[in-house]
Amino acid sequence: MQPVIKRSKQRDAIVAFLMTRKDHPTADTIYMNIKKEFPNVSLGTIYRNLALLSDRGDILKLSYDGADRYDACVDQHYHFICKECGEVTDLEMEPIDHINTIASASFKGRIDENVTYFRGVCEKCLKKGVDKAE
Repeated sequence: MQPVIKRSKQRDAIVAFLMTRKDHPTADTIYMNIKKEFPNVSLGTIYRNLALLSDRGDILKLSYDGADRYDACVDQHYHFICKECGEVTDLEMEPIDHINTIASASFKGRIDENVTYFRGVCEKCLKKGVDKAE
């Protein structure tokens, strides 16, 4: 059981902001938007609250090359990361939880979950012709 934490208007504002976004914003983007409502908020406060919220499982922290990004949707789902522009989008697909069973076949411990990122070039970058793999 998680310890009870005191409610915070700033923390509530972070979650509310993330719930309106599908682009998985960085801490800097979150800070710039929360600062509109709370002009005296510090970037450190945003980082501490993001860490607390992600540690508690209230939000997802997406860590890969570049700045961490955050997602209010904590349900099992997958992300696509564009190698060209860095955009992160949700992939609409069936769960691939069976990969845990496959991985467990050659692992003596217990696998409870997986984090899967798909990388490539997004549709916008392909249309702009910025695909460096061509």
